[in-house]
Amino acid sequence: MNKYKYMNRFHCKTILGQIRRFSFMLLLLLSFYSCIPQKEIVLLQDMEGDKNYKNPFDELESITDKYILQANDYLFINVTTPDPKISEFFNQTRSGTANTQQNQNFFYYQIDDQMNIDFPYVGDINLKGCNVKMGKAKVQEALKPYLKEYNLTFKLASNTFTALGEFRSQGVINMNKEQVTIFEAVALAGGTTPFGKIKQLSIMRQTENGAVTHIVDLTDKNLINSEYYYIYPNDMLYVRPMKAKQFGIGESFSLGMLSAALALYLTLSTLIK
Repeated sequence: MNKYKYMNRFHCKTILGQIRRFSFMLLLLLSFYSCIPQKEIVLLQDMEGDKNYKNPFDELESITDKYILQANDYLFINVTTPDPKISEFFNQTRSGTANTQQNQNFFYYQIDDQMNIDFPYVGDINLKGCNVKMGKAKVQEALKPYLKEYNLTFKLASNTFTALGEFRSQGVINMNKEQVTIFEAVALAGGTTPFGKIKQLSIMRQTENGAVTHIVDLTDKNLINSEYYYIYPNDMLYVRPMKAKQFGIGESFSLGMLSAALALYLTLSTLIK
């Protein structure tokens, strides 16, 4: 009888020892993946102290000068003249419409697939290869035969970008103004999750020569003075997940499981003694 008790106790200790070793390995694994180095998550770090560092960014240029208008972009165009009747004619307003908000809808023009806008009385105006300033100049040139004294407002109305990956709010997001910095864009998307690779944020951008992708490091302070400090309308931002996310470790999982594994390990250690 004592022999069987001894054997049962031996088997229990063996099983508990295996569970203890497993718990210890799990504890080490969770500790490794729950500890993200500070250099991976702190924004705008000064890299100049690293002797191997080389500034990867080019000099900053204005987004309003560099952005080339694209098909399906919406433009806000408004012509104002000393004669309200002439202004209404060129702005496609309807006489007798009392609602100012309804009138505003007629000031928006969508660029078609041939890069034309159909402007009242003037007809098609082609904006291929134009930025916002060049587009305004083309409309002014088209109005010359018809108007001498007028004021022209010409703005890009479809200011949106797309946020995908490890952003807290994914989807198409309004920029709310002509220019937003990449940090404002990240904020508009709700910020990144703890597992977002902010050192490798991808900017996918449409150009006249097709789509191009730029990789930027949000932890590098020199980004502020670079051409990627401002994002363009229609840009797509993508943040890849860290490897910890691939193991199924979520924001609450790592700390919760770490505490549970530690408690299990300490309990088993007490039982085996």
